[in-house]
Amino acid sequence: MRSRALLFFAFSGLIFAASNRRPLVSGVDSIAMTVSDLDRSVEFYTRVLSFEKIAEAEAQGSDFEHLEGVFGSHTRMARLRLGGEFIELIQFLAPRGQPAPHDLRANDRAFQHIAIITSDMERAYQWLRANKVEHASTSPQRLPDWNKNAAGIQAFYFRDPDGHFLEVLAFPAGKGNPKWQQAAKEGLFLGIDHTAIVISNTDASIQFYRDALGLDVVGESENYGTE
Repeated sequence: MRSRALLFFAFSGLIFAASNRRPLVSGVDSIAMTVSDLDRSVEFYTRVLSFEKIAEAEAQGSDFEHLEGVFGSHTRMARLRLGGEFIELIQFLAPRGQPAPHDLRANDRAFQHIAIITSDMERAYQWLRANKVEHASTSPQRLPDWNKNAAGIQAFYFRDPDGHFLEVLAFPAGKGNPKWQQAAKEGLFLGIDHTAIVISNTDASIQFYRDALGLDVVGESENYGTE
């Protein structure tokens, strides 16, 4: 089985160590996903995953068309928060786009997911099953002890109503951002740890995200095996 290398970037306090130039970005505001039915998606993310809806808006017109690169765009957008992180769900009222490919796999370069932290993987998995989410993983997996950087982390992949991949992630003591340990008593779903995207060349992507945009590399892991 081929291995998969993972790089983790910090989304705040971005610094160029080898340059006096200021970074192009200062942080990540939100992760946006296109959905087919905004009301259905808002209901799923708020009821099943404990997000809070904080705003809704519509957008259309020439400036928005040029931004999206889609002529005749008219959208509804909802902004949701979980902990200190945000997502934006966008429905194109016109023109409607293609659905997410259902045969997309984790090694395809179109693959992306967001990782939602849970305080209790077993309870989270049973809650997701009770809400009949579509499995992408066979079940929650615990990364093995030989994998020093990731040992003990538990993860489970599933899909939202449009087929977008999501992950629930549980960190053992000493792993992950310390804020997740501090927030563990605040609920079942705590916030978004990261978004992951598949790339074709790690070195080239580091040059882009770190050296061009200014993100910091905060971790690295190489994973393989049945887990």
